[in-house]
Amino acid sequence: MSISNQVRHNLQAIEQSMRDLALWQLMPPEAEAFASTEPFCIDSMLAEEWLQWVLLPRMHALLDANAPLPTRFAITPYFEEALKDKQPSCLPLLVLLQRLDSLLNIEL
Repeated sequence: MSISNQVRHNLQAIEQSMRDLALWQLMPPEAEAFASTEPFCIDSMLAEEWLQWVLLPRMHALLDANAPLPTRFAITPYFEEALKDKQPSCLPLLVLLQRLDSLLNIEL
């Protein structure tokens, strides 16, 4: 299976995990939240909001456009900290995020 297909499959698994954990939201954050210049929109979104409304759509857009995927990628440490109050229930999601990190950290 190609890296692109593995990433796409992992993104779908992340979405399903978020739904299973009741972290998936029906309504996006306010438009102003997307204007943040902070990493992970930390000043305007919860970690799970950023994952759902920023990262997943951007990654799918890259895959759909056959654009290069990031090769230096590490989001798991942020999510370990952001979701620490929700662990151990979030462990399956963290495992999937770690898998995404591993898939995208490619030595060129």
